[in-house]
Amino acid sequence: MTGETERFPARRRRLPGRPAVLGERDFRWFFVGYATSLVGSSMAPVAVAFAVLGGGGGGTELGWVMAARILPIVLVMLFGGVVADRLGSRRVMLAADVLRCAVQGVFAVLLLTGHARLWAMVVLVAVWGLGEGVFLPSLGALVPALVRREERLPDANTLLGLARSVSTVAGPALAGVITAGYGPGAVLVIDAVTYGVGALALARLSVAPRGAAAAGEGGRGDSMLADLRDGWSAFRSRRWLWVTTVQMGLFNLLVWAPFLVLGPLTAQRELGGARAWGLVMGVYGVGAVLGGLLMLGRRPGRPLAVATVATLGWALPSASLAAGLPLGWTVAAALVAGSGAAVCGSLYESTLQRWVPAEVLARVTAFGGLGAFVLGPLGLAAAGPLADRVGVAAVLAFGAGWQLLAAAAVLAVRAVRSRGWDGEPGVDEEVVEPARSAAGAG
Repeated sequence: MTGETERFPARRRRLPGRPAVLGERDFRWFFVGYATSLVGSSMAPVAVAFAVLGGGGGGTELGWVMAARILPIVLVMLFGGVVADRLGSRRVMLAADVLRCAVQGVFAVLLLTGHARLWAMVVLVAVWGLGEGVFLPSLGALVPALVRREERLPDANTLLGLARSVSTVAGPALAGVITAGYGPGAVLVIDAVTYGVGALALARLSVAPRGAAAAGEGGRGDSMLADLRDGWSAFRSRRWLWVTTVQMGLFNLLVWAPFLVLGPLTAQRELGGARAWGLVMGVYGVGAVLGGLLMLGRRPGRPLAVATVATLGWALPSASLAAGLPLGWTVAAALVAGSGAAVCGSLYESTLQRWVPAEVLARVTAFGGLGAFVLGPLGLAAAGPLADRVGVAAVLAFGAGWQLLAAAAVLAVRAVRSRGWDGEPGVDEEVVEPARSAAGAG
């Protein structure tokens, strides 16, 4: 990283009619394909849930199917990062989209023909999760290769975040309508088609290999364990990176998981039921869209500091529910939290891509993703029993208080406060150049 020139000017610029990054051919193709597949992906969980319930399953069976998707993602994420750095992110993502297209196509056929058994659903959803587990770390490593002018990278991440936010609002709503009218099999047909569109877009990209792959070294016989050690060295050497990862992991354990479990329970008891909870989560998605729009064309000089301040908003929905405030307050809190999530995500991804070398970016992304999400299932499982012992309000209030303290603690870390778009690596990090790097984003 030494000697690099400034990439991302800190100043704001006037918003154009269309973000300039959409003028980049590769990014434009990828954005269209990725946004299309996101809509299908956000529709599928609704269809799968009703497929299980419609097949005679109950809460236990639905839990098995949900776990069958999440567990493979956690288990293969590090493997996905290694493979992406060895073979190139585009190739791995293309294979993942083809796999998920095939899985959802088979799932749809079984549902439409009345042959979907619980064991088959578990197996198919697990394979679906495998595809997601290798796709996710590749995504963060591919985006920088799609943008020729690196000052446009924050806008690229913001647009991808906007696509995710819009899909979380529109996808479940569309899935509900289609499932009610035509059954869950029809939704999975659509999901399979959207993965096909994503694969087609990836196939049309012309990104060049980078790092060791560009030098013809991607086929070396280095062990995966050695590759993982290199990725871990690159991850742990950056204090700002592991500090923010710890913050996100504890957030998912102590704040978000209890909110997802106890929020619907509180809505059922005090706010009017499922319609109220749907409004809260829908407005959270709207807030994420607004936050993404706010970020377009903006370059805060200290992106990690701004991102950390934005995480303060995540305390508000839990605090509102814990305090027993009326529905309107919780909806407003969800709007602020959703906006903060979009701001934080855009700035964090751009900083990661700016400061981590391309040849280890997928592995570092995998370590970050694993650290952020590995404790989430534990939080989901523990929230209900803990609330039975100490009360729903106490668990939610603790989460809100924790989020405020955690954000303050992260802001106290100089490596987080001082990390900008430009400059040299600071005293907080010793950049570890891997001895065995394997591939770029090609």
